[in-house]
Parts: sequence; C-alpha cells; structure tokens
Amino acid sequence: MARIRVLVVDDHRIFAESLAAALAAEQDVEVSAAGSGPAALRCLERGASEGRRFDVMLVDADLGGGVRGAVGIPPQPLPASAESLMSGAPTGHGAVGGGSLTGGTVGGGVANGRAAPGRMASGRVVDGRAVDGISLVGGVRSAQPGVRTVVLAERDDPRRAAAALQAGACGWVAKDCSLSRLLAVIRGVLRDETHLPPALLTGVLREMTAARKHRTESERLVESLTPREREVLRCMVAGLGRKAVAERLYLSPHTVRTHMQNVLGKLGVHSTLAAVALARRAGVGPVDLAGEIVERGGQLA
Repeated sequence: MARIRVLVVDDHRIFAESLAAALAAEQDVEVSAAGSGPAALRCLERGASEGRRFDVMLVDADLGGGVRGAVGIPPQPLPASAESLMSGAPTGHGAVGGGSLTGGTVGGGVANGRAAPGRMASGRVVDGRAVDGISLVGGVRSAQPGVRTVVLAERDDPRRAAAALQAGACGWVAKDCSLSRLLAVIRGVLRDETHLPPALLTGVLREMTAARKHRTESERLVESLTPREREVLRCMVAGLGRKAVAERLYLSPHTVRTHMQNVLGKLGVHSTLAAVALARRAGVGPVDLAGEIVERGGQLA
C-alpha cells in the first residue's frame, strides 16, 4: 500500500505534536513535522535528495508571526503509532520518549529518545528565507511543484485565503475541523482537487476577481507604453539607475530621463517604486542581468 508522506509545519508545539500523532495513526500516512519555514524547506530538500519526496504539506497560516513564542520544532519523522508518541512507549522500530518531537528518525539512535527543542527567530525571515505560511507556500511551489500544500487557519479570512490559493495552495482548512475532514482534504488534493470551506467561497471569489481586475488595469496601462518605454520599465524593475539604463540601451542620460518621465505619466504614478509595483502586477519582469556589473541606484552592484 502506497503511503502518503505529510509534512506538518507549525510553530505551536502542542498543536503540531497532536496533529502529527493523530495523522500518524492512519495506516497509509507517514508524518514529519517542522517548526519554521526554513526547517520545512530543509526537510523537503532532504526528502527529495533521499528519494522520499513529501506528497502534502500542512502549513500554519500564521507561521512565524511571533505571537506564540519562539520555540522551533526540528524536522523529523514521527512514529507510526499515535499511542507510542503520546505515552513515550517504544515502537517496534525505536523509542520516542515523553511525547516530544525528536531530531532523528525512529530507531535512529537519538540519545534518550528525545532532543532539546531548538530556537527559532521570531518574525517573517530567518537566514534570508521567508517563514510566514503563505510565503512558504509560494516558495515550495517554486522549489517542489509536486508537493500539494494545504493552509491551516484559526479563522476564516477571504483575503488571505485568496492570497494562499494564488501562491499555489490547494486548500484552506480551519484548525478546528475534524480529523476525518482533514484526511478527506489531504486525499482530495492528491487528486488535484481544491478545498475551501463553503462559507469562504463567495469572499474568496470576490477577492480573486478584484485582484484580476486590478491586474487587468495594470496590463492595460503597460500596453500603452511604446516598445522603448517598456524596455526602460523593465530596467526600472531590475533596479537599474538612470546611468546604467543609458549604458545598457546606448542612450544619453537625458533621453533616459525623458523616457522614465513618460513611463510614470502613462502609468499614472509619481515614483519609480510605484511604477515597479504596477509593472509587477502586470507581469512585467526585469531585464536579464546575468553576468553583468551594473549600477543600481547610483551604486555598483
């Protein structure tokens, strides 16, 4: 029987342990847990390198918010028996003591059956990597598109649910839902289904429609630019200063200044930052700077 590999990502230790234990009681489910975004990414990378990719990631929508403390959970597999995890009794493969999440596999020779909890920096970024739940969804979608992600939320929020779906999530589930409901969602997303609470559907559709309308308006404005102005805009998106744009496009700085002013005027904005934000919404990417040494905002990069 093929087993479903699930990664639980939540910095609320008791919730993570309880959920992982409940899921591990299912015969066809294998569970691991991580207490931060970076730990989850390391766990996913290790699983892929060992040929044991995860199928589903359950991630806390408020991961890394800094509200619930800074205790991190090191990534590790949990025993197949929920009873052994909660009571500390040894399984057929090894021992896990005290119901604590360990830093090694079951039977992997972890001293005393447990490891001291690590510390996770509070906030949204650790070691330059995003740790909030929705950003993690986007990162995993880019790095490992085969992993289905489901966001676990304490409250219904149409705007954040829409953002999660746009980032690549396959579902949004309340943390107080039943285990049978969560298992149905896990198996459903593996069939390429998208799961949302019925009460959220109208709000999510409204949010996504509004976002699409905003994006469409941005695209219309960008289309009003001349080919040269679009080229200048892409340089602006890349963060190039006026001098660097002039050198790249073989134009005089005065001509580049004129093009930039025209871009701002046609887009209806008053700053380069606003122009870049609008360009991003319209799907305009930066020029390719691979292998180049360029000036960014007056400094060499």
